[in-house]
Amino acid sequence: MSSPEPPSKTPGPDVPTWQTQPTYINLGEVRAHLLPSKASRSRTSESLSADPQPAPPPLPKKTLLRTKSLPTHRGPSPAPAGQPRRPLLGSFSVDESQACDDRARPACSPAELPFSSLGLSVHDLQRPEAVRAELEARQLVGLSAVHTRLRARLLGGHPGPCHARHGFRLLDPAPCADGGDALYYRVVRRDDDTWHVLAAKVPKPEAETPNPWGLELQASLAPHFNLQGLCGLAPEGAVLNAPWRGPVALAAEVPERTVTQWLAEEGAQRGPADLAWAVALLLLQLSAALEHLEAQGAALAELRPENLLLATPRGCATAGPPRLLLADFGHVHPWPRGSPGAHARQLGRLLRTMLRPAAPLATPLAKGLERLAARLAHTRPSAAQTRGALQALLWGPGPELCGRGAPLGPWLRVRRALLLLHLAERAAGGEVPGLEDWLCCEYLAEVTEDSLGRALALLWD
Repeated sequence: MSSPEPPSKTPGPDVPTWQTQPTYINLGEVRAHLLPSKASRSRTSESLSADPQPAPPPLPKKTLLRTKSLPTHRGPSPAPAGQPRRPLLGSFSVDESQACDDRARPACSPAELPFSSLGLSVHDLQRPEAVRAELEARQLVGLSAVHTRLRARLLGGHPGPCHARHGFRLLDPAPCADGGDALYYRVVRRDDDTWHVLAAKVPKPEAETPNPWGLELQASLAPHFNLQGLCGLAPEGAVLNAPWRGPVALAAEVPERTVTQWLAEEGAQRGPADLAWAVALLLLQLSAALEHLEAQGAALAELRPENLLLATPRGCATAGPPRLLLADFGHVHPWPRGSPGAHARQLGRLLRTMLRPAAPLATPLAKGLERLAARLAHTRPSAAQTRGALQALLWGPGPELCGRGAPLGPWLRVRRALLLLHLAERAAGGEVPGLEDWLCCEYLAEVTEDSLGRALALLWD
């Protein structure tokens, strides 16, 4: 490509200059213009013979193969000492014979080129164990990255605490959910040009007096996917036409129904296999919430399905698995950290209640859930151990790998690779990962051979 024609007039203030606009110049065609001007020398044969000045030294010969003009927005590199600065602004040309030029990258032979994207060299390709170790590490890194991004989408958009400048407006006069101890109303919180839809949590008059310790714990917790988070209080009179009196707590997530309502609506409509899978996903989320409580030195005195709320996860279709929120902090009390079995028996009873419409022995998953319910009553595992057992029931492995010396490591590595391939195939088809994908990524990104062995022992020993 040849050099562009110089502008016929001085550009105005809005016209970009050469320093900010990429220019494409062929070094072979403009080499003559880079030499000092020869206007003072005559070009006739007489002047050449009469001129006592010696002729300029010849230009170094160079064979140009095929050039490529590369645009860049960087300024020209400093010229070496004793040479004039070349007026190439915003571009440079590199031919193929200079592919390993020092200005581009360090000189190297093809055998020494590093595989920077894999962390391997050519010599490492001759060592299968090095290749396998690198691929296994990359699989784990990939799963962790997918898990982090999905978590940011599913948990993101937290409205933050309320302030005095906020305004409130009631969206619907009827409650959006009827919990065991509270009614929930949709409320819009406005702040200049931003707004959030929150849930006003209105206690029922007949509800028991809540434990202040549990309410204080709820207000102090960081956002958790399966724990109801509070944004503050709406003062009395702040919400016009509100069907309640006094200040009310505002929850970050708007519930749609309770687990009790879900069982009544879905139990008769779903098939046994589908219902068992949905029950396992809900219990998995509940065990994650209880695990967080146990880590805080707290326990729920009574696990009631009417106080377990369900909401559509952010960025997910309403037809997918719902998000479970534990909201009954009024019945949370201190529990010694490390003491096992704070919620085991309650989880076992709730699991059996939810499995009643599912014909427990109809599917392997339902059979495994029935076995887990029995184990919860006898061994009283922690919520973390219960969550691991539910993960193994949902995504494997099965009882065939339970036992001393079972090859859990190879199964785990193959399972991670297959999940990444599955997610890639769905992404190529335009599908957006949802809650179930995130939970599966969380399982395979966090599980180890030891924790997997303990989960299988809880289920099948």
